[in-house]
Amino acid sequence: MQLYSYFRSSAAYRLRIALELKGLDYDYVAVNLLESEQKQDDYRSLNPMGLVPALQLGSGEVLTQSVAILEWLEEMQPSPTLLPQTPLGRAKARALISIISCDIHPICNLSITDYLKHELSAGEAVIQEWYRTWMHRGFNGFEKSIVQTSGRFCLGDTPSLADVCLVPQVFNAQRFQIDLSHFPNIQRIYENCIQLAPFQSAAPENQPDHL
Repeated sequence: MQLYSYFRSSAAYRLRIALELKGLDYDYVAVNLLESEQKQDDYRSLNPMGLVPALQLGSGEVLTQSVAILEWLEEMQPSPTLLPQTPLGRAKARALISIISCDIHPICNLSITDYLKHELSAGEAVIQEWYRTWMHRGFNGFEKSIVQTSGRFCLGDTPSLADVCLVPQVFNAQRFQIDLSHFPNIQRIYENCIQLAPFQSAAPENQPDHL
């Protein structure tokens, strides 16, 4: 498999964590978002949305959209499992995943902030407030949702796809100096995750295109 990735992309970061947790080998293909390589025709032929990640399989098939790929990995390589075994548990996991992947990430990524900056003439203070507003809103809901479900991780004492999605979003929040002091459970789970070797291997600073 070939993973088309950018070291700081939180969506690509999710896939790296899952691949590492499942012990799957892949080749890393760097796509430099700052140089707009994701918008070039050769990459758009793989991912028409012009976003990372994309996962090219040995068969030549290409999968896109990180959560869809996470679900595919879980179906194709069910051990170690990254979803709870009960329908209720899986529904709770997917709800947490959706808070990150639907309610926070899409409005706090590079394409949105570039639009704010270049099309709406937003200054850095406005963009920082944008990040703060939407990350706090999402993290507040996430924090309350895991009060009853968490152990060492979001759903008990083993990592799940909820943790896979949470860790990159916390990394982004730290990058933009978002105050996380109101979210002690999120902070605790994040610290537990980054102690594990698969999360460390997947970390942005350990990628070949780290700048």
